Amino acid sequence: MRLILLGPPGAGKGTQAKKLMEAHAIQQLSTGDMLRAAVKAETPIGLKAKDIMVRGDLVPDDVVNQIVAERIGDPDCSNGFILDGFPRTVAQAEALEAILAEKQLELDAVIELQVDEEALASRVEKRRQESGDAVREDDTVEALRHRLKVYRDQTAPLIEHYRGTGKLRSVDGMQDIETVTANIAAILGEARPQLYATG
Repeated sequence: MRLILLGPPGAGKGTQAKKLMEAHAIQQLSTGDMLRAAVKAETPIGLKAKDIMVRGDLVPDDVVNQIVAERIGDPDCSNGFILDGFPRTVAQAEALEAILAEKQLELDAVIELQVDEEALASRVEKRRQESGDAVREDDTVEALRHRLKVYRDQTAPLIEHYRGTGKLRSVDGMQDIETVTANIAAILGEARPQLYATG
């Protein structure tokens, strides 16, 4: 089971990824974690990334792509994986497709958690009011709106790209957690029926 979860901050990607990991014994792969692991392991590409990060520069796509290619080839990913934070651009998505094709693999689905941005902002405001100052400084409506704008700018083309490949499936992320989980399971049942063929 090879998946990408798309959705803005606060959409519940982390919660659903955890449930999918438990249900299918697959790995959640975050770009940041993969970079840190490659640096720690001192692989050739990890050392290259370390030099770039030490300079304070952004790690370029070709380095990130190589790290992803190495990671998804690891034995613990043999059952599959959920990509978190990658791809972020159409260029990265195309690189991922090339990586998977080389390994004779393909994505099962790209699941977009659709949310009402105003409702998300209301949730943050309510949490702020209930908690007083005991919340992170970046957990404000203003910070959320900025992060949502960045997400829209970066990810809107990605959604259209995956819609064009036929892999995109959308779920209403404003429903309760268990309903969202059930809807994702139904989508994945269509993609890989044998996974849900229990007596």
